[in-house]
Amino acid sequence: MSRQAIVDHIPGLRRYARALTADPWAADDLVQDTLERACSRWRLWLAGSDLRAWLFTVMHNLFVSDVRHLQRRADWGRTVELDAVANELQAPAAGQGHLRDLQRCLMQLPLNQRTVLLLVALEGMSYAEVAQVTGVPVGTVMSRLARARERMRELLDAPAATPGQPPAMAQHPAPHLRRLK
Repeated sequence: MSRQAIVDHIPGLRRYARALTADPWAADDLVQDTLERACSRWRLWLAGSDLRAWLFTVMHNLFVSDVRHLQRRADWGRTVELDAVANELQAPAAGQGHLRDLQRCLMQLPLNQRTVLLLVALEGMSYAEVAQVTGVPVGTVMSRLARARERMRELLDAPAATPGQPPAMAQHPAPHLRRLK
């Protein structure tokens, strides 16, 4: 494995990490951790196999491990009612609203669906490659992708709630979402 072969995959790793974490700092940390792990364990990569898929598998496993670790911590985050901070939310700048809405919708997907959707749609991986990265059968990849696409449609089509009005989907509050055409 050459250094340049790994360097060539950094832009794809960064794209995926940013979409996965929705935080540029966390994404950069995830990419760095992925590269450190790949360099320290390069002997685990089978020569002749798909380096890109191996790197994405390392990243996926690190991210899932971090999420599980955070969920186990008793002091993990604090819950804030959206209605309580609604007056603090600012309207997105013109032209950027649809990207923020898309990102909010992505972050509402379950992790396994979001992962599959991002690898297929953002990175252009085949179902077989995604199955290899995530460690699930191809049929499961297809099922998760279909559910993710349907949920994204629901979230993006949800009408924007007016102040004081409960959101259309109580289980997934999204009063800040609006349909864009």
